[in-house]
Amino acid sequence: MLLGIDHVVLAVDDPDATADQLEAELGLRASGGGRHEALGTFNRLIWLGDTYLELVGVFDRDLAAESWLGRPVLSSLDRGGGLVTWAIAVEDLDGHLRWAPGEGRFIGPIDGERRRPDGRVVRWRLAYPPDLGPALPFVIEHDLTGAEWTPDERTARAVEEHPIGSRVRLATLEILVESPPVAAGRIRSLLATSVEPDGRRAVRVVVGPQAVRLAMPGEDSGPTATVDLLAEAPGKGRTSRIGDCQIRLRRPRPDRGAVRGD
Repeated sequence: MLLGIDHVVLAVDDPDATADQLEAELGLRASGGGRHEALGTFNRLIWLGDTYLELVGVFDRDLAAESWLGRPVLSSLDRGGGLVTWAIAVEDLDGHLRWAPGEGRFIGPIDGERRRPDGRVVRWRLAYPPDLGPALPFVIEHDLTGAEWTPDERTARAVEEHPIGSRVRLATLEILVESPPVAAGRIRSLLATSVEPDGRRAVRVVVGPQAVRLAMPGEDSGPTATVDLLAEAPGKGRTSRIGDCQIRLRRPRPDRGAVRGD
């Protein structure tokens, strides 16, 4: 079963500096992170309930160049950084791989882990397509007995408020591609999820409570990907930019129709 978008992977030169940028510009606080010792990468995380933005940097280019995650991260950094790929959370990775159509669709399952600064280890299992990229995700199953995924930690995340003054959730990921129907068809063949038209130039892929919008590029030279976030607190929306990816924080409008007392 597909649970939804697990996280969005963003390549950055300095995860700590980018975390400071997003807190200043969007009011989002990064917490957690650590090192992927076997991959040559390290990260900071911005939690949005059980979904998160992963700000990934490289601490060993040679090691990263040989790893499944490090290679696309390095490629993105060479282009200025931004969206690398995204992950779909599944309940049963082995079951998903058994019914995934065709051979060679996924590489895996692969065990992974990240050591946090406090010494605790986060563990997961995943599988990825050979041509992993911004428009093609991987699937992941978390170890619910390990760090970050215990019931108490998940309960705390469910009510966590960011400095903007409320909870924030991931709503939509938009990716510009030359042929939205072809890109959506590849995702559907991997995930067996529903696909629906979204205007004349876009296709919408439903992933649990969220959606991925695949759209044709326009004539301008704007971002090639947009992460849409929703905050509960009313106010003016905010935006930030990480390489080729725009992070857009939407907020409810204040009630302009409220009657004020004398």
